Amino acid sequence: MMRLFHISDLHLGKKLCEAPLIADQRHMLAQLCAQVRAHTPHAVLIAGDVYDKTIPSAEAVGLLDEFLTDLAALGTQVVIISGNHDSAERLAFGARLLAPQKVHISPVYDQAHAAITPVRLSDEYGEVALWPVPFLKPAHVRAVMPDAKAETYTQAMAAVLAALPLDASQRNVLLCHQYITGGERAESEEISVGGLDNVDAAVFDAFDYVALGHLHRAQSVGRPTVRYAGSPLKYSFSEAKDTKSASLVTLGRKGEVSIQALPLTPLRALRELRGTYAALTLRENYQHTTRDDYLHITLTDEQDIPDAFGKLQSIYPNLLKLDFDNARTRGAGRPLTSAPENRKPIDMVSQFYEAQYGAPLSDAQRGYALALLERVWEGNA
Repeated sequence: MMRLFHISDLHLGKKLCEAPLIADQRHMLAQLCAQVRAHTPHAVLIAGDVYDKTIPSAEAVGLLDEFLTDLAALGTQVVIISGNHDSAERLAFGARLLAPQKVHISPVYDQAHAAITPVRLSDEYGEVALWPVPFLKPAHVRAVMPDAKAETYTQAMAAVLAALPLDASQRNVLLCHQYITGGERAESEEISVGGLDNVDAAVFDAFDYVALGHLHRAQSVGRPTVRYAGSPLKYSFSEAKDTKSASLVTLGRKGEVSIQALPLTPLRALRELRGTYAALTLRENYQHTTRDDYLHITLTDEQDIPDAFGKLQSIYPNLLKLDFDNARTRGAGRPLTSAPENRKPIDMVSQFYEAQYGAPLSDAQRGYALALLERVWEGNA
């Protein structure tokens, strides 16, 4: 049996409403190492967005160094791909030095590294090929394969996968960091051009398991074995009710795959509270709660509460977000929460146009706007 430990979207260095999460992330990485030690997988798959920024902080780099050192000490293979938040060049620094230590990092996808090399493992049922495909945009693929049809994300991914020398009789596992059509997004993910970054799950039909990164909710898309591990921490209040986990994948004979979600417990929970100022500051209501959780509070008082944030923070030290829901805010047309939900750029363009001209975008105008947005999106590669 081949056991694979699938994680993604560590986002090392990320802040939550400007609150640093280094201690929370260190706690999370220690849990992941403990699970690897307990379940002894043949390989740990890290499916992108290792860092939160292309130029990570010194603390974030230190965390990854500690994590990889701990994994290497356990003797398991580690396979890492870059995500859309990572700098593929920076993440791949030292990759050739790390490979003998069983840490394999996908190189930058360019002319020099167009041939994707698998990490090959074996068990009693034969060989398993782990194919690391970093985050790609159609522009990346067209630069490497100018003759390929790669106008859309689906076409680009199909072209890259068609070039892989797959042995269909063996078990093949893909590491991939893309948005798969039908996946459920969370507020903490990067908002892309409306609908243009979708990849159809059908392009993965040749693979026994697809270890996905990018979406922060653990979920399967299209079929059970095309799976997002999800982020190991909650990175937005839209994830407050989610249960975070790592995925333990077991491959038997060709076609036999089982998946187990291994729950993760955060250093601090992420919670949302709602009520009047009087109720939330009444000692008997909070004294037996975990007051240092990360909190989003919605006050329902009709009257103003001077310095409400400061006063509430004296009770709830990790209050990160405060807003009001009352007749006045609803009458003014303001949203319930101060931060917008996961809105696509094309929707914001459409809303602005309609506010300016009193009519919605025509189909031709919408298509033109989408094309421009796509050019901007690819220009940020």
